[in-house]
Amino acid sequence: MEDVAAATGISRTTAYRYFPNQRALLLGAHPETRQSSLLPADAPGDPRARLHLVMDTFIRTTLEWEPQLRASLRLSLEPNAEQPLLRAGRAVGWIEDALAPLRATRPDVDVHRLAVAIRSATGIESLVWLTDIAALPRAEAARLMRWSAQALLEAALGESAALPMYRPVSN
Repeated sequence: MEDVAAATGISRTTAYRYFPNQRALLLGAHPETRQSSLLPADAPGDPRARLHLVMDTFIRTTLEWEPQLRASLRLSLEPNAEQPLLRAGRAVGWIEDALAPLRATRPDVDVHRLAVAIRSATGIESLVWLTDIAALPRAEAARLMRWSAQALLEAALGESAALPMYRPVSN
């Protein structure tokens, strides 16, 4: 908060009046998080093309917001932490929106499970692992996340009849 106040030329007191904590600041800085879709109004009907559009926007946004998303990730990992709103699971909905045509054309594909699988291979957690652990440059990490998303879609389309998607075991 002190850095934000200094960068904007306002006092710390004023900054804290508008943003009482880091969570409020993250939300104020990113009103785009309220979007229900990342697709343009004239989005194509092909799920591959739709997923490509969503992944381009999602991954570009992840790269642009990396410092804030890392902070949000760190906050979400603190014991007894309230889930930061930047980590509310919107990306699964954006990916499901991209895959929505499959519900009519491929009822054998579990769109929600596929969206969860794609999300697990993209986003800030994947970027952190790919850049910090695998030591990939950010551009290569972005390409790999895009490739992973498309590969998971292709696997689901090619194998859904022969190999059902993962289903959780009930407790």
